Amino acid sequence: MSDTLRGLARNEAVAREAHALSIVVPAKDEEESLPLVVARIIAACRAGGHALRDLVLVDDGSSDNTWEVMSKLAGENDAIQAIRLRRNFGKATALMVGIGACRGDVIITMDADLQDDPDEISRFVETLDRGYDLVSGWKKERHDPLNKTVPSRLFNKVTATISGVKLNDFNCGFKAYRREIFDAIQLYGELHRYVPVLANALGYRIAEIPVRHHARRFGASKYGVARYLRGFLDLLTVVLITRFAYRPGHLFGGIGSLVAAGGGLALAYLIGLKVLTGASIGNRPLLLLGVLAVIVGVQLILFGMLAELIIHRTQRPIEMRHLVAAQRGQQRA
Repeated sequence: MSDTLRGLARNEAVAREAHALSIVVPAKDEEESLPLVVARIIAACRAGGHALRDLVLVDDGSSDNTWEVMSKLAGENDAIQAIRLRRNFGKATALMVGIGACRGDVIITMDADLQDDPDEISRFVETLDRGYDLVSGWKKERHDPLNKTVPSRLFNKVTATISGVKLNDFNCGFKAYRREIFDAIQLYGELHRYVPVLANALGYRIAEIPVRHHARRFGASKYGVARYLRGFLDLLTVVLITRFAYRPGHLFGGIGSLVAAGGGLALAYLIGLKVLTGASIGNRPLLLLGVLAVIVGVQLILFGMLAELIIHRTQRPIEMRHLVAAQRGQQRA
């Protein structure tokens, strides 16, 4: 090997070691798979030359022996943290609690069911090193039944269309993030799958890589069709947050203007009908509909103006730091 190639290899190894990795694994009723997941994660980090700062296991209200298994694993390795939630709060909360306990500058999240392959960790880190802030996994070849894959594909297409973020797989829990993303984003409800959308709205660079996906070996999936309904409602929340968080008057004022304009047109038609033909309009349903539309439209416009005043009074300047990519030099007093 030439000196140049040796130098490149050393630089690549140093770049990998420069990242202190934190890996968060939320689990619910995964007592059989957890020891295997942990062993494979540690082996993958060693093989890739990555410094594993901490491996955070979060028990999201399991009813089996998951907590006992986590506690044992944490007692055997100083890099492992085990956290138990008081009840099942959902994956987003489990992730946020686990991320809050992390100390690394790169955070990787993955599931505990052995369907995510820890050997992909190096590819996530390499993609981050190319200048990205968030790397999302894409289960291009899924080993799941049709009742999961078909709704998931439809959900992903709808989400990509509405959000404008062109990812193929929003549901994949295997992702890598720069820590600063979670200084700006708080997770709750089902928002964990929309972190790329929220991060993109703040200007972070997003990438997606295909990852290997394995069939479930133990237990059963904890998610049903109902999660897609909850996910769609959360998608509406995300659209509201990302597009109208700082200009709610545009949303409510726009809708209110359209509604009021429709009511105004209906009333104008009835007035013209009355003036030109002398027809009776007092008992027409269109009259009530027009008046109601104008009233509701005006109320929506006023609601939007009130929301703008609230934003103006409560917006904190510190939030603006999340929009700054880099800053050099000193600010003048």
